[in-house]
Amino acid sequence: MDITVGPSSTVVLMNNQKLGICKVCTQEGPLPHCTSPGQTLTSGKKVTVEFRCLRPQDVISVTMVTKMDCTQTSCNPAAAEVDPNFFKDFNRTLTWDVSVPERTVLNVSFPVGGVKEISQGETCQDGYQYTVSLTKRGGDVQTSSYCKGGSVTQLDFLGATTLMVEAPGGAELDGNVFSVNTRPRGSRIMPVHLDQDVVVTIHRNAAEPECSVCVGKAPDQTCDPQYQRLTYSPDMSVEFTCPNPQEIFKMDINREIDCTGTGCPANSVQTKDIFSDFNRTFTWDLKVLASQTFQLDFPEPGMRQIPEEETCPDSHTYSLKAYPRSGVTSLGSFCKGGPVTTMQVRFKGRVALQVPGGVKADPVVFKVSVGPETKMIAMAKVELPRGVTDTSFFSADYRRQFPDDQQMQWNFSVPAMHNYSVLLLDHTAPECIQDTVVVQYQKENGKTLRLSLTDPQPQHQQGNFEMVLKNCQTNTSLPGLTFSYKVSVMRSGHPVVSTVDLTQQEGISLLLEKMSSDPFCEMRINSVIKEKILVPAGTKASLSFLDCPNEDVRLTATKAIDCRSATSCPPTALAVPLLDFSLPVPLHSFTWNFTIPNNSTLDLVAPAGNLRQSIPGQECSQASSFRLTECDGTPIGDFCSSGTLQKIQVHANASITTPGRDLKRSIVPLLNVSVSKEISEGLIYTVIPDVSSVTTLVTPNWPNGMKKFSTVSWIVRVPDQYKALLKFVNVSRPKCSKLHANILVQMLGQEEELLSRQEGEEIEKELVVSNTFYLNMSNCKPETGHFSLLTDIVLQKKIPLLAIVLGLAGALLVLVIVLAVVCVLAKKKKKLTKENSAYITKGNIFRPSDRHFSKTRSENESHVYDSIDEFLVYGHLLDDHPYPDSLPSGKMQVDSYQTFTGATDGALPVIKEPDPEPETGQYKAFLAPSETFNPSRPHTPIQLQESLGFQDRRMVDNELYTFKSTGDIKAIRLSAVEPEASMSDDYL
Repeated sequence: MDITVGPSSTVVLMNNQKLGICKVCTQEGPLPHCTSPGQTLTSGKKVTVEFRCLRPQDVISVTMVTKMDCTQTSCNPAAAEVDPNFFKDFNRTLTWDVSVPERTVLNVSFPVGGVKEISQGETCQDGYQYTVSLTKRGGDVQTSSYCKGGSVTQLDFLGATTLMVEAPGGAELDGNVFSVNTRPRGSRIMPVHLDQDVVVTIHRNAAEPECSVCVGKAPDQTCDPQYQRLTYSPDMSVEFTCPNPQEIFKMDINREIDCTGTGCPANSVQTKDIFSDFNRTFTWDLKVLASQTFQLDFPEPGMRQIPEEETCPDSHTYSLKAYPRSGVTSLGSFCKGGPVTTMQVRFKGRVALQVPGGVKADPVVFKVSVGPETKMIAMAKVELPRGVTDTSFFSADYRRQFPDDQQMQWNFSVPAMHNYSVLLLDHTAPECIQDTVVVQYQKENGKTLRLSLTDPQPQHQQGNFEMVLKNCQTNTSLPGLTFSYKVSVMRSGHPVVSTVDLTQQEGISLLLEKMSSDPFCEMRINSVIKEKILVPAGTKASLSFLDCPNEDVRLTATKAIDCRSATSCPPTALAVPLLDFSLPVPLHSFTWNFTIPNNSTLDLVAPAGNLRQSIPGQECSQASSFRLTECDGTPIGDFCSSGTLQKIQVHANASITTPGRDLKRSIVPLLNVSVSKEISEGLIYTVIPDVSSVTTLVTPNWPNGMKKFSTVSWIVRVPDQYKALLKFVNVSRPKCSKLHANILVQMLGQEEELLSRQEGEEIEKELVVSNTFYLNMSNCKPETGHFSLLTDIVLQKKIPLLAIVLGLAGALLVLVIVLAVVCVLAKKKKKLTKENSAYITKGNIFRPSDRHFSKTRSENESHVYDSIDEFLVYGHLLDDHPYPDSLPSGKMQVDSYQTFTGATDGALPVIKEPDPEPETGQYKAFLAPSETFNPSRPHTPIQLQESLGFQDRRMVDNELYTFKSTGDIKAIRLSAVEPEASMSDDYL
């Protein structure tokens, strides 16, 4: 075959000696050049190659190496192009060595279809595999392999790169295997915002690749490949001369807290997260006076000490160092979540938090304060947990040596009803030049125990204690003191045992549940540990409780009442029975579960009075309340006594739950329950509204919605002589997907509907109902929203029908009388042309020239009126005081007409004037009240003209007799006869 090798390429044809030998000959002159190991074909020449064997592809492999030289802006050649049929039948390895200048990024683009990375040892199914080798400074080579058919279309490399393609025999090559281009290596600029007391130090922690960190702006920018120190500046940025500086540099973020003055400048230590993709170490340097301590208080759940070589699971590892005059001393490494709650360190110290790059910093916010004076290098406060635990502790400078002549103290709080034991773990004893190593224990009662490292440590003790480690002056040429130990805690309490016997309690079962996540509360039933204990009805059980506070365990009792028929369940008064089981927890609630036939109803009434439903603002007290639910869990409502609900009827199996109480104390009946015939609704309330207050009705499960397809009715009994005003205060209606949500109001026993509305129709705000009625609601299947209602009922007094009829009749009668009297008066007025009537102060009445009285009184009574009721005739013209008792105090009724009853002896009566005589010009009563007169009736008083109540009688004449004179005021005359002058002052 004829082969042309491209520029910068070399092709090597190599025999695989294990598979056989095939001579390869090239014809460059008159004679062929043949070799058995193989041939090397250089670039720029066309060569004829002869294989002197039948199947050279079985024994000869083909390797091609091409060099690509790049600048910061381009490469030559720019693409890896090959003949698709290049040695097609042979296994081929094509290699491109790409050289790039420093601070240059090489970009490799793959053809359509991309590639996908495979792990080391994997192979590609089609045998077509890419291999990329990146040579780093120092000679390390990083290799990655890829197969065809993936999402990776481009790769970036820093530095010299080798790309290799392995193609099996028979596979056609892509004409353009990949293309390359270059660009100057990008930098990364980061804005930095620091607090004024924070200093950031940037350190290099990797030798490669080349990268510098620069601070400031040109021309004052300073760059350094190893180190930079950043302090507060209002407008600061950092530039890295490489795209991924987080792989090269780490950050130390430091803050100093000086407490040598009046106290610490801040109560708590916290920091904001910066340089989050770098490895970071947050440090706080603390300082107090030489004899004092600074105190660190850790929030719950405290800290846990770990060996210094370990790291924390959440990638937040804390460390604490002290700076005594003898030098830096490590007090240990810590993680979140442990029994250490407080650390006190003398003089100076540092708290450090290490967080790896890519992990968001979430530091513990611990409090800082000035602690007490002490000779200890450090003191730790430890609150040991409940239950069975082992907690390890390490002395200062563990793994090295504890400082000479120094002391460290641990203060342990041991939970009640627990024992502790101390066990020394890894420790070494130094050679003491002066004094000895002592482990000292002191209990709360002041008792002190001094032990050596070889003595047995305290075992199975109770109560809080202090532990102090004291070192001696050691021979520093030999190993020093190292010390670690653990404190084991176990329970010392005894379980509370109770026997429950439900064989005598028909249908009652008990349930005990742990309400907290406390793993140390241990409940057992018949010696088996359970998280939830059920004691079935009619059984016995032995229960035990260990370290279970009352608030951590809930006890509920349930009684099942199965009513196969209405006759099998007679009316029952529900009361919580006497349950004396000596259980250590109170009864939380008691529930009756009623099962009734499908054609029956459960009726609930109060033992005395009525019930009421608990609603916001009108809640029931817990002691007398109960909760009503359907047995499928659908809530109906909470109820109690003293209300307007006469009866509740439920057409379903239901549960009644009342709050718990003392198990040993019986209570009065809570509710009367009976089973009756089936009702047409799911739930019916019978309501007797209160005449003196507002009655509120709410739907089941208020303020949430009714159950879908459910119905509820209220039968409201309105008392006689009252009417009901319904106020629809709060109505929520759904959008229905099936059926309708209806509201109906109808008087009992009548077919007429006073109100009927569906979910899309507007409902009146108020409705007046005159008699007993029912309010019905039926729900649909809601698509959105829910169906609920709150209604207020106010009773209003009716006006009696008889009163209305009598009032109308009375008004009509008065009108008839007034017309009749007016007519009579008008008729008599025509006849009174000359007659007059006079009153003589002494003597008898006489009528001069009176022709009408020629007969005796017994023969003629035509001059006598039976009665003249001026009030009925003129009442509408009088003032507001027609009755004597309405006159001003001290005034006597005068000048009123009284019925004359006549003389008892048949003679004319003699009327005596009062004694003494009235003074001239002063008006007095001319008749004294007489017992012979009939009781007075409403009349028109005529008062003095000067009185504010004086009535001008001309107005009477004006209206009744069309008298329109504007003359002087005159007295009313009853006779046409003119009076004598001497009697003019006594006219009526």
